[in-house]
Amino acid sequence: NGACNVAHKNIREQGRFLQDVFTTLVDLKWPHTLLIFTMSFLCSWLLFGMVWWLIAFAHGDLDHSTRLQRDPGEGAMGSPAGFMPCVTSIHSFTSAFLFSIEVQVTIGFGGRMVTEECPAAILVLIVQNIVGLVINAIMLGCIFMKTSQAHRRAETLIFSKHAVIALREGKLCFMLRVGDLRKSMIISATIRMQVVKKTASLEGEVVPLNQIDIQMENPVGGNSIFLVSPLIIYHVIDKNSPLYDISPLNLHHHEDLEIIVILEGVVETTGITTQARTSYLADEILWGQRFVPIVAEEDGRYSVDYSKFGNTVKVPTPSCTARQLEEDKSIM
Repeated sequence: NGACNVAHKNIREQGRFLQDVFTTLVDLKWPHTLLIFTMSFLCSWLLFGMVWWLIAFAHGDLDHSTRLQRDPGEGAMGSPAGFMPCVTSIHSFTSAFLFSIEVQVTIGFGGRMVTEECPAAILVLIVQNIVGLVINAIMLGCIFMKTSQAHRRAETLIFSKHAVIALREGKLCFMLRVGDLRKSMIISATIRMQVVKKTASLEGEVVPLNQIDIQMENPVGGNSIFLVSPLIIYHVIDKNSPLYDISPLNLHHHEDLEIIVILEGVVETTGITTQARTSYLADEILWGQRFVPIVAEEDGRYSVDYSKFGNTVKVPTPSCTARQLEEDKSIM
């Protein structure tokens, strides 16, 4: 399905992830992202709520509020006569916390407000507004990026469940089918393949995941494809191919063989680059079969029957390696 099964363990330099906080937040799972989103706002409200409470405590607003509760008719604007609080109607930490929420999310109920009595309160008001805007920008940006990630578009790029090996133009070819379920196009689409297998060098060094690029052929030539309809992409198995010495008899004995297919392109509607991947193990490669046609002309238009997308039929194919087939042709 294109998911990578390589696990990264014992990473000592974990601090490098914090150097790119935005990407780290985007890569997190949704429950973790929503938890951080909630805690970032809650912690900032609590922090500035404590600051507003300390300002009110230092200025004596809490004492005058207590006196006002004992004698409600003492003064105007919710305070005793002749006294101007830094923030009106601050009686406790709870009211300071509520005022912190009103300031940061600009709800503005109107019951509490900053007065010109304390320059420090005005400065805190400015700082909290700036901090709130920064948190909004970062967290909303992370959520937007998570909902518009390119791999969502890749879900509608499909590959055939099996790959096949059969004759094409007299040569053994490795073939697969790729298609796009959406009407919106993938611009500048390119496709490439790699063979990943365990190898050993002449010096005895074992490479567990050796990556070998293999040359692709497709109906329009080169690696660029125009994915207006499902295409059969094929690789000619020649002397430069890592599949040159594979036959149907020993194909399933190559348990470490995996062929990775990568399709990349730009999403037409968003302009974001997307990538779809799949892979074929030895038991997912069918020898001597070919994909059935699925494109037909109906009423002057071409129609695609996706119910037959992965269907194959048996065709006459030599039961030998590409090397043996080429040698037999040279003898003849």
